[in-house]
Amino acid sequence: MTGPILKLNAKDEGIEVTVETTLSGADSPEKVTECINNIFPDFNIKGKLCNPELGNAEDQTLVDNNLSMNEFLLLLHKQQILDTALDSMSRNLSSEYTEFDILRQAAISGKIAFNIPGEKPLGGLITIRLNGKNLKDWIEAATWHKGRDSIPRSVNDELAMDKSGEATTWI
Repeated sequence: MTGPILKLNAKDEGIEVTVETTLSGADSPEKVTECINNIFPDFNIKGKLCNPELGNAEDQTLVDNNLSMNEFLLLLHKQQILDTALDSMSRNLSSEYTEFDILRQAAISGKIAFNIPGEKPLGGLITIRLNGKNLKDWIEAATWHKGRDSIPRSVNDELAMDKSGEATTWI
């Protein structure tokens, strides 16, 4: 039997969360907002969005900040991808800032899939930016699971996935 999941959400812990995505071509603002809301229910668009018109599509950026990571973290636990999350969320970590991308196509189904840096996936990306003190410790705590009692993990350890997204061997 496992204990309760640690209920971190970033918002109440001094971590500012910004979520952003760019609409291009025939991307529907309503459908993209809906897929983001599957992961970040408090994501809210301010202002009017333009639906794409044939021959006259323009890029638009959807952005909101001061969001909760609660649903995002619950999905990481449910999907059991906490080590992948640790590596992906900390790949661009500086002392008080990190940025990472997830796939919009996975978010449509309420799933999280991290993008491999440099890839341009079909369906677009959702960029997540975290800013705050002790960010390394917060990421390690937010992605902790019982398996780390046996195989400890930390940001940028020797068990981290490589730059291409391939897993390292633990032997």
